[in-house]
Amino acid sequence: MQDYDEVTAFLGEWGLFQRLIFFLLSASIIPNGFNGMSVVFLAGTPEHHCRVPDTANLSSVWRNHSLPLQLQDGREVPHRCRRYRLATIVNFSALGLEPGRDVDLEQLEQEGCLDGWEFNQDIYLSTIVTEWSLVCEDDWKTPLTTSLFFVGVLLGSFVSGQLSDRFGRKTILFATMAVQTGFSFLQIFSINWEMFTMLFVIVGMGQISNYVVAFILGVCTCFAVGYMLLPLFAHFIRDWRMLLLALTVPGVLCFPLWWFIPESPRWLISQRRFREAEDIIQKAAKMNNVAAPAVVFDPVEELSPVKQQKVFILDLFRTRNIGTITIMFLLLWMLTSVGYFALSLNTPNLHGDAYLNCFFSALIEVPAYITAWLLLRTLPRRYIISGVLFLGGGVLLLIQLVPADYNFLSIGLAMLGKFGITSAFSMLYVFTAELYPTLVRNMAVGVTSMASRVGSIIAPYFVYLGAYNRVLPYILMGSLTVLIGIITLLFPESFGMTLPETLEQMQKMKWFRYGKKTKDSMEKEENPKVLITSF
Repeated sequence: MQDYDEVTAFLGEWGLFQRLIFFLLSASIIPNGFNGMSVVFLAGTPEHHCRVPDTANLSSVWRNHSLPLQLQDGREVPHRCRRYRLATIVNFSALGLEPGRDVDLEQLEQEGCLDGWEFNQDIYLSTIVTEWSLVCEDDWKTPLTTSLFFVGVLLGSFVSGQLSDRFGRKTILFATMAVQTGFSFLQIFSINWEMFTMLFVIVGMGQISNYVVAFILGVCTCFAVGYMLLPLFAHFIRDWRMLLLALTVPGVLCFPLWWFIPESPRWLISQRRFREAEDIIQKAAKMNNVAAPAVVFDPVEELSPVKQQKVFILDLFRTRNIGTITIMFLLLWMLTSVGYFALSLNTPNLHGDAYLNCFFSALIEVPAYITAWLLLRTLPRRYIISGVLFLGGGVLLLIQLVPADYNFLSIGLAMLGKFGITSAFSMLYVFTAELYPTLVRNMAVGVTSMASRVGSIIAPYFVYLGAYNRVLPYILMGSLTVLIGIITLLFPESFGMTLPETLEQMQKMKWFRYGKKTKDSMEKEENPKVLITSF
């Protein structure tokens, strides 16, 4: 029996072949940055107010006073969803009465926007909000659009692994790229909000499947690159249909990668397609300039199968200790995800240029990922994760104290909060994998990361609260982020510790640590395995 890693060890760990595949897989993730955050501009809500028809027989004075005022961010602005009853003010205008002098405006009857809305076009020429009037009574549809996209992401995460095992990594990678690009293109022809949203769910399914199949730690940076390019496209293309068309182009450009990205040799061997796996490894050896055996995989001498005990999701709650750790991880993943996506989606609501704010929000992710990588190499996990969470949550809570005139300071604090939360988010995969034993490690990472999908579904409603109070989303996000920072300190430490193999070897929570050690656990401590965590 042969072991795959031993058989292919002659290739080396980071040769030209591996670097090329890493680069190509990373490039395939860039369109995810477009589609994942495109809703920021596709569903942007510009300033708006009720339309008063040009045909209405109103004097210029009454036309200027046809809308009641409301208080917004400390200043009075025309009401977005109400106007004075048109028939009444037309009658007053015909009688020559003056608003404020002859007529008490506060006593006038009001009505809804029966003739539609007028939308400011300084930032957006058109969005799905202006196209289908998703404001006032229908403003709930805007956060629902984003939430349903992330429902698609959740659904995609359920099926991506099984499809990859059945049809191959490469096939599913490009199939999901096709789904993501193709259905984004179809959204251009949406005739109503319902059609757009239904297609958006399918785009979300394609995105997560793509990301899971191509997932490598460090690929996050390429997602950020796509995210940074999004506001550049949106700045020059301010019509939502044309913007969607432009955002599908990078996805189309990724399809030639089919001829450069090989199928996974390990998967080919699991399907007994030894000849194809042999060809890929021989090509890799030639590219890495190393000598390869004449026969790498001998069909007669099969590779040793990985024998693994069957596990179920309930195993993550089998004991009080592992159940507590699992529940805490579910909270940590979900609330970190809420903070990350709410801050990302809220950039148009910050003061200043919406496109520049979105670019800064994407740019800050690059140093966040690099910082996370550096911290993970040298420092204890729970302290660095809780530290960046305290940083992120603390600065978000400070935003409510910033005077209205210091908008640049509010933006800076929001970006610093995004830095802390993004750093923590990128470290959760490593921390989760290190604490759980081999038996349930993959399941634990899958279940806890699923909680982050739930967080992303909730996040748009945090942004929605900003319509009622500008600082309320930051107060909620900051408070929850500080809370999970405290929860993180309660986890056992994994840095420099032996990776557990069984549930019994899992480290115990602080208040569970005082039980007697078993003979097996003592032997493990005397003969620990070397742990090297890569990021």
